[in-house]
Amino acid sequence: MRKSILLLLSVLVIASMLVSACGGAAPAPAAPAEEAAPTEAAPAEAAPAEAAAPASGDRVQIRWFIGLGTGSDAQQIPVEEEIVKRFNESQDRIELVMEAVPNASARDALATQIASGNGPDIVGPVGWDGSNAFYGQYLDLTPYMMNFDSEGLDPALINMYQTETGAQVGLPFLVFPAVTYYQKEMFDEAGLNYPPAKYGDKYVMADGTEVDWNWATVEEIAKILTVDANGNDATSPDFDKNNIVQYGFSFQWQTDLRYIGSYLGGAASLAGADGKTATIPESWVEGWKWWHNAMWGETPIAPSGPVLAAPEFQPSGFASERVAMSVSPSWYTCCIADAGETWDMGVMPSNAEGVVNSRMDADTFRILKDTKNPDEAYEVLSYLLGDAAVELATIYGGMPARLSQQQAFFDAKKEQFPFVTNWDAIVQGLAYPDVPSAEAYMPNYNEARDRITQLETLVMNEASVDFDAEAASMQADLQAIFDRAQ
Repeated sequence: MRKSILLLLSVLVIASMLVSACGGAAPAPAAPAEEAAPTEAAPAEAAPAEAAAPASGDRVQIRWFIGLGTGSDAQQIPVEEEIVKRFNESQDRIELVMEAVPNASARDALATQIASGNGPDIVGPVGWDGSNAFYGQYLDLTPYMMNFDSEGLDPALINMYQTETGAQVGLPFLVFPAVTYYQKEMFDEAGLNYPPAKYGDKYVMADGTEVDWNWATVEEIAKILTVDANGNDATSPDFDKNNIVQYGFSFQWQTDLRYIGSYLGGAASLAGADGKTATIPESWVEGWKWWHNAMWGETPIAPSGPVLAAPEFQPSGFASERVAMSVSPSWYTCCIADAGETWDMGVMPSNAEGVVNSRMDADTFRILKDTKNPDEAYEVLSYLLGDAAVELATIYGGMPARLSQQQAFFDAKKEQFPFVTNWDAIVQGLAYPDVPSAEAYMPNYNEARDRITQLETLVMNEASVDFDAEAASMQADLQAIFDRAQ
């Protein structure tokens, strides 16, 4: 692949550089599932789905709002529509109506609906980040827990949806441990062995030496996998960093600074241990510096914001087949169909001390507390978490939290991607969640998140960043934002 596409890609890269130079910084649309604001384009957003016919007769209408997380991609909507159709045909008391809104506009759309007193009944699938944007708006499911079947669910997964007051505001649905995606063809062409398939395994270098699978190793092999238009990799003295056609590494839709900090510096909360004191760990700042250097340093190994905005890097960096290795939670399998048929998954790297700092997203459906029909909404919720769970899990790219549903999910994934050999990397990743979550709640969450995104955009799009000054400025701003919530 490397040799055959060099000439074509060199033309495309030059063109994209001209466009980027004229167009300025790349925008930051939202990614599916994890609700972050990345600086590369997300999958093609679908137009809002046409709502089903209004409830007729004595049926109670339950509105299902999709888009705050994953679910509004054009490839997902037909499956969701079929699930709605089957539910409506299965009984004559409830009319389920689906509303799919593009992820980039879903937060504002839902906020407007709630403020006008016209909020939906059910929202989802949605992870912590999207849920936090509407903190305090969810129905306490405790009255329904007596009849809830918890078999095959880790009690810790149930408890993580309990608030500090003991309210049960969600139930486990999908979990998304992070993995390392890689293109086998690119590794083969570079004469490199693949990333380890199991945690604790060493990485075998091309000369046969074994080294720890850590971020230093990722950087070393990513340089070999980063290639310019003349076929030189980033270890060559002739490497042209201004004419790169293949990158060695990226954080795929994981450019939120909280994610980068967790991956490289360890789990922490920007709201501090007390939940209200703005705190930026030094290890996070060092992680941000590493990532920025990977994009903008003397030997770049990762595509920057302007590069990711270029047409040849669509629909996403890794799926464009111009990035050899990416880190992302397992939900990325929802949108990886364009990545060819040579990709596979390995485990996450560790830090220099051998500690794996990974992430695990979790998506579910929430019932809004203002629903006028909580019993009927819970019946729909039970259907989505039960009979429809495996189909939804497959299109959302997440492993079901319920043990009895996992085999069917993996069977469907193996049928969809028969060339992938290491689905077990997802299962192994369950042992490495980020606690506290990178998406942990912060006071004045929406405003705080927007402030973090400002620095993320700067880091992605500017070659020179004074990280110490920017971190201090953001910490002061976050504290002011938190204080306004008191």
